Amino acid sequence: MIDARARGLANIHAALMTVFVAVVFWAWALINLRFHVPYIHMNPDENFTPYFLCVVGGMLLSVRAVSRSLAARFHLPDLGRSTRLATRQVGSMAMLTFAMMFATQDHYISRLFLGSLLILCWVGLSLLNAWLPGIVARFVFQKGHRLPTVFIGKPGSMEKVREWIANKEPLGIYPVGLISPVAPVDMAGPQVPWLGTLAELPGVLVERLVGQVVMLELPANDEEAGIVMDSCRDHGCRLLIHSNLEERYSQPLVPVTEEGRHFYTLQEEPLEDPLNRIAKRTFDIAVSLPVVVIALPLLCTWVKAMQAFEAPGPLFHTRERRGKQGQNFRMLKFRSMYSTSVDAAAESVQTASADDRIFPFGHFMRKRSLDEFPQFWNVLVGEMSIVGPRPYMPILDEEFRQQTRGYRTRNLVKPGITGLSQSLGFRGAVLEEEMVQRRVYWDVYYISHWSMGMDIQITFRTLLQVVTPPATAF
Repeated sequence: MIDARARGLANIHAALMTVFVAVVFWAWALINLRFHVPYIHMNPDENFTPYFLCVVGGMLLSVRAVSRSLAARFHLPDLGRSTRLATRQVGSMAMLTFAMMFATQDHYISRLFLGSLLILCWVGLSLLNAWLPGIVARFVFQKGHRLPTVFIGKPGSMEKVREWIANKEPLGIYPVGLISPVAPVDMAGPQVPWLGTLAELPGVLVERLVGQVVMLELPANDEEAGIVMDSCRDHGCRLLIHSNLEERYSQPLVPVTEEGRHFYTLQEEPLEDPLNRIAKRTFDIAVSLPVVVIALPLLCTWVKAMQAFEAPGPLFHTRERRGKQGQNFRMLKFRSMYSTSVDAAAESVQTASADDRIFPFGHFMRKRSLDEFPQFWNVLVGEMSIVGPRPYMPILDEEFRQQTRGYRTRNLVKPGITGLSQSLGFRGAVLEEEMVQRRVYWDVYYISHWSMGMDIQITFRTLLQVVTPPATAF
């Protein structure tokens, strides 16, 4: 199958790169010993074998990264991807090499030799990771290993996978033609011959020496599925069925396998992994605890003094917000408005840039997000997270839910002091339905693609906005 070919070629590439690094190691060592490269002082009696094994071992450690990075599209040149992969490969080599040097307390091996070797390997691997896989693919899948492929489905479905077909041709996928209920009309790009209707499939498989059949959509009924499967079994053809469930339901679906049973879900949820939740909670505590213990008391003193001068009243503004699984909680903020008694409906009126309810120092706090600092207490007690979808008042939350499909997906994780949408500049009042949809899109993206690195990146981006607030902050 196509994935097996791709994985196999990725493994061949990893083996070739290991050989390349081994050759570079000994070639660079011999060049330095024979020609005395300036500044690199080599000891002819030095035992290079342990360091050679460390370099090769580092390449072997990175084999999984090669398969993961290259398997699907490894034959397509991509210098950015190849340099990232080379960095991981050289990083593994460096880790083992310098661990060996420190463990053995080797004072004779040249540090410049090792450093320059790693640089040479990084340059070579960056170039080879980009261009060699395509060369290997063309060499391995010459004419004798090409896989004549017939496609079954509507002409429109063929158009949607045309780019995928072009990307897989270096792996030996050779389009023979299309079987569809009607002949294609005005198809863009290179034409694929129309071979007739499904009833003609058995004859086509024999005449065209077909090795693989690709159904471009799920079978419409059991009869159609039976014809295709029986024909493929009778003629020894591979069968690949493309799922078009996303097109049917206008919703991206994620395949899940549980105890051999196949399901589809609406989105990935990395934070359902207990280890990921522990890592996120550890990050929350590590950040919020120093803020609550050190920074928050100082801020409370400063804010209280300014409030007493400009707008006497309580220090904090505490109101209900909707959090994880739709549960309400009391969220803390420094009060930035004049102290008045208002009901929930009046309070739900969103703040404008020239809102006369806000006192002068309140404007300063809101623009630089200083009024949000008490929420680190909510984080510390577990009601919120540093990063997550921003929580709204129950009244607004219900209003936004009615405006936006998939809005409740935000409630799968804890709300955050900041979020991906806020770090991208979507801050301030939500005045249009499109603004809600944009924020929800990025909130759901965050939930589906969470990583510890993403949390750290969003946190630093938000800190930068505290110093240089965006135009949408007020």
